[in-house]
Amino acid sequence: MKITIIDGQGGKMGKAVIEQLKKRHPDLELYAIGTNTIATSAMLKAGADYGATGENPCIVNARDSDLIIGPIGIVFADALLGEITPAIARAVSSSRAYKILIPVNRCNHYIVGCKETGLGEYIRLVCEKVETLIEMS
Repeated sequence: MKITIIDGQGGKMGKAVIEQLKKRHPDLELYAIGTNTIATSAMLKAGADYGATGENPCIVNARDSDLIIGPIGIVFADALLGEITPAIARAVSSSRAYKILIPVNRCNHYIVGCKETGLGEYIRLVCEKVETLIEMS
C-alpha cells in the first residue's frame, strides 16, 4: 500500500501524521510530499521513508498512491496561502487513491460540522482510519 502524505507551510500536520503512523506501524512505507522544502524536511525528520518537494512530485505521487493524507486544502486550488496550485488540487482530487483529509477552518474555508478540536485529536482519527484500511487490504 502506497501511503502519501502531502503538506505545506511548515509541515506540522504531515509531521504529526507520520510520527503517529510510524509509532503504530513502523513497517509502513510513507511518502512525504511537501509543497515547500521546510514541509518536506519536517516530514522526513518525522520518519517518512521518501520525500520530494513541489508541484510535480505531488502530481506524480497522486497518480499511483493508494492512500493520500493531508489537510483539506490539498484539494482546493490556491489553498495553503497559495502553495496548492490548480494542478496539485486537480491531481489529488482526481486520484483513485482513498483520501483522508484533515479539516482546517482557514483560508476562507469553513467545514460545517467540523469540531473545533486540536490537531492531536484529528491525528488520532487519521491513524484509526489508516489502521482500518490496512486491515481491509
